[in-house]
Amino acid sequence: MSQTPRVEPHDVQASPVPAAGGRRGEGAAHAKAILFGEHAVVYGAPAIAIPVDSLTAQATIERGGPAGLRIVSSLYTGPVDGAPARLTPVVTAIRASLERAGLGELARGEAGADGALVTIASSIPHERGLGSSAAVAAAIARAAFDLAGAELDGETLFDLVQTAERVAHGKPSGIDARTVAATGAIRFTRGAVAPIRIGAPLILAFADTGHPGSTAQAVGSVQALREREPASTDALLSRLAEIAEHSIEDLAAGDRAAVGAAMSEAHAILHRVGVSSDHLDAIVAAACAAGASGAKLTGGGLGGCVIAVASSTAHAEQIGAAMRDAGAERTWTVEVPAA
Repeated sequence: MSQTPRVEPHDVQASPVPAAGGRRGEGAAHAKAILFGEHAVVYGAPAIAIPVDSLTAQATIERGGPAGLRIVSSLYTGPVDGAPARLTPVVTAIRASLERAGLGELARGEAGADGALVTIASSIPHERGLGSSAAVAAAIARAAFDLAGAELDGETLFDLVQTAERVAHGKPSGIDARTVAATGAIRFTRGAVAPIRIGAPLILAFADTGHPGSTAQAVGSVQALREREPASTDALLSRLAEIAEHSIEDLAAGDRAAVGAAMSEAHAILHRVGVSSDHLDAIVAAACAAGASGAKLTGGGLGGCVIAVASSTAHAEQIGAAMRDAGAERTWTVEVPAA
């Protein structure tokens, strides 16, 4: 399956504020992709990430019905207390967001309080390194504050998403929480965020390997390698950091060839630190054979997605076909506009 949505920036920093709380709140958030800096960012190095507005998560929270909290989603439908373990981050986001929005009686299911139905829909592939869990948490937070008629500032949103992300990933860097609420490309380092310039539209072919990635497992694997081989591993992570930093100039100049070359070098390093796979490597090779100026895994690795730099939308479609032939489950095209 191939899709060609265009990414357009939009303000996702805060929820709309109705005059007063109602019976229904709505919220949404978008996916993210890391261009450069995976794994090095865990150790305080910079990473470059973009919002992917064509993949979204939506949440609604409706008051009424039976007492207690209920969930409707593609993964589970039923009372919150009966949700499977994999939805623990979602449950955490629901309860924390309702509490912070001043709707603690709904979060706690107090006697005599209204019930609440939380409906979640997402087009973001789960466990693919595209920020699915962070985007769902952000959408839930926005829906809770919309329901309460309360203002949701950027830092409160970040805190709520991080609360859920800690349950999902252990010690998240914060890059997912920041990028699913970003309006454009960002440089992220040690929790600090700065916008970066995109000098010319960046056309990317995305491929979903069809295999889940595991950020926690991949981070643990790199940490174990670092303990065994500290000097060589630190040198590789330092080079990833340099690539990320140097890419800012290439992105600002609109130099797709340089961006692609940097991606290919970054992927080779990610392979060396053990977070790629034969499947990822085959899809990357197919993209480059189809004329991509470079390609790499994005996210934690050990599965997930590949991104490749194309010269045009039509070229991205050709690269996508090559990646599907190499075993990708689906592909789509994203254009990051100049900004």
